[in-house]
Amino acid sequence: MYSPHIRLDAKDVPRRWYNSRKDLPEELPPPRDPEGTDSRIQKIREITPKTLQEQDVMEERWLDIPEEILEKYLVIGRPTPLYRARNLERYLDTPARIYFKREDLLCTGSFKPNTSLAQAYYVKKEGYKGVVTQTGAGQWGTSVALACAQYGLSCTVFMPEVSFNQKPYRRIHSQIFGAEFLPSPSRHTKSGRALLEKMPDHPGSVNSGISDALEFAMENEGICYLNGSNAMHTLLHNTVIGLETEVQLKLAGEKPDVLIACVGGGSNLGGFMMPFLKDRLQNKLRFLAVESTAAPRLTQGTYRYEHGDPGKLTPLNKAYTLGTDFVPPRMHVGGLRQHGGSPLVSLLRHLGYLEAVAYEQSDVFACGRIFTKVEGILPAPETCHAIKGVFHEAYEAKEEGKERVIVACFSGHGFLDLEGYEAVLFGNDQNNQN
Repeated sequence: MYSPHIRLDAKDVPRRWYNSRKDLPEELPPPRDPEGTDSRIQKIREITPKTLQEQDVMEERWLDIPEEILEKYLVIGRPTPLYRARNLERYLDTPARIYFKREDLLCTGSFKPNTSLAQAYYVKKEGYKGVVTQTGAGQWGTSVALACAQYGLSCTVFMPEVSFNQKPYRRIHSQIFGAEFLPSPSRHTKSGRALLEKMPDHPGSVNSGISDALEFAMENEGICYLNGSNAMHTLLHNTVIGLETEVQLKLAGEKPDVLIACVGGGSNLGGFMMPFLKDRLQNKLRFLAVESTAAPRLTQGTYRYEHGDPGKLTPLNKAYTLGTDFVPPRMHVGGLRQHGGSPLVSLLRHLGYLEAVAYEQSDVFACGRIFTKVEGILPAPETCHAIKGVFHEAYEAKEEGKERVIVACFSGHGFLDLEGYEAVLFGNDQNNQN
């Protein structure tokens, strides 16, 4: 009997992370301090684990994964299956063959534990007592909460006010692990109060959470700051996604024509696509990033140096940005509500190796509903963007009458996002039009 799942054994979990810096067509632009000093860079270094800083600039192509992290990867559900969506192929009446890498099957429901467990491991080794971070939709926050519980660390998470209210079950899940969630902009920080003075009903964003979290770490001894998406070490740890996918496609006898992922900061996209970088540079396949029209940094932003947070506590990084003053609307795709993204993802976009499209919230939720009805799998709102991209590629293949192998990262499930589905698909949601 045919199984749609292409599975790997426990022994097949990648034992090394892949560092794409070695193979990039150009060097990544280094961070800068706006005042011409290293003051901001130094402040960030003081609250970030040294091992992670070293991984951000490492030159070696491969980094061995510590045995303890490998063991925890097995516990959370690695390796994840590659899924052939045959029902969707029939529904779309396309000659394309469609595959999804099922990161939603990890224990917190998303790909985020790939790096949260690794980061917490290094935090514990370096003697910190706890961590602080920001989260968008809550997937990262929940995964950090899990990792901190595993290593006996305190955990504080700043979450955009709009997501804090829209997604209570992600907060509750994280609180079970022992984490404290706080809405952002926060009245507990100087940067948060400044944003609220300018805009009392500020909805918050991933970037406002960065300001809150950095300030919290700077003012609390023994607490370090963790980054869930933009930093090179987060992409490094997540390359287990693409490394497994590479093996699974070979087992299926397939060569991908296009890889698709939703994009906010860039960690699921980078982890999924970077192991295929050499093929992309040789024009053997395409990379497609799908973002929200509510925060269209890759499609409408500018490629320049900018702060990562509205409080301007971070150094300047070169990436596509909508500017630190950008305030995203109160829509339900919390993980994609950022003014800027990963320098690595932005560089590939700037050089023409990464295509990008933006879709509206109502369209992507509609695609998510179709996918759920056809395949029986409920995607997260962020993942719905990748699915919308798959629909477009499948329809193109149908129009051309040509086969096409489409592979997408199914970054998370939507069981804790049902309120968003209800509001957008069945309610009178004022945030329906991004």
